Amino acid sequence: MEPILIRECVTIEELDNCVKLQRDIFGLPDLEISPRRHLIVSRQAGGWTLGAFAGERLVGFVHHLAAVNGKNEISGYSHMMAVARDYQNHGVGARLKWAQRERALAEGRSFVKWTWDPMQARNAHFNLNRLGVTAGSYAENFYGTDYVTDPDQQRGSNIDSDRVIASWDLRADRVMRLAAGSAPSPLPTPTPTLKISIPPDWAGLVKENPARARAEQLRVRAEFILAFSTGLICAGFERGQESPSYLLFERTNDFT
Repeated sequence: MEPILIRECVTIEELDNCVKLQRDIFGLPDLEISPRRHLIVSRQAGGWTLGAFAGERLVGFVHHLAAVNGKNEISGYSHMMAVARDYQNHGVGARLKWAQRERALAEGRSFVKWTWDPMQARNAHFNLNRLGVTAGSYAENFYGTDYVTDPDQQRGSNIDSDRVIASWDLRADRVMRLAAGSAPSPLPTPTPTLKISIPPDWAGLVKENPARARAEQLRVRAEFILAFSTGLICAGFERGQESPSYLLFERTNDFT
């Protein structure tokens, strides 16, 4: 496998390849794909797209938007990330995210947020355990569509696009240790206040039993909304074949 170089995508061809990678990986209808024009305009507005290149081939990218928080401070919003199938599970996604952090810090930013599907265990582990994000809010049917981002899943299964909202404090101790390749600092308490389990094979459940999948999504939604309404924060994920689970804790000074 060729060495990977992370750099900004700036040419028309490079941005077009980002569009093609979206189509290949997410399986979205064209209406839902961010086109070249959007990538160009967001760059002019202060955002950027970092690409992972194996030689001349684009094998991954992360698209970063300029954002403004409630305190009128400029931060970042990570709109999407995609990695070519033959380069997945080789650390490309992690390299893109850490490069995104470095770029944001270089611009004087300290916070980035994005969303992920709470039913996807792989994304939960990556975001919470490998990047050190926290989550304290939940969005019901965020995109207002019922498509799925796995082309192998069943279409028209009436699954809402629920999302957990990730908060990435780029200067948090846990994040800095993970960025340096060190073991993360321990969570404030080894025992979570609450666990929220998700199905171990979400893609299979959606394909084989859409009604049960919908019921499971509604359960997870209700548990998250109740937990966040009481002030809990999600800061870890427990992997497992039987019952992968989100770990929620009381808010402390260690959590922002």
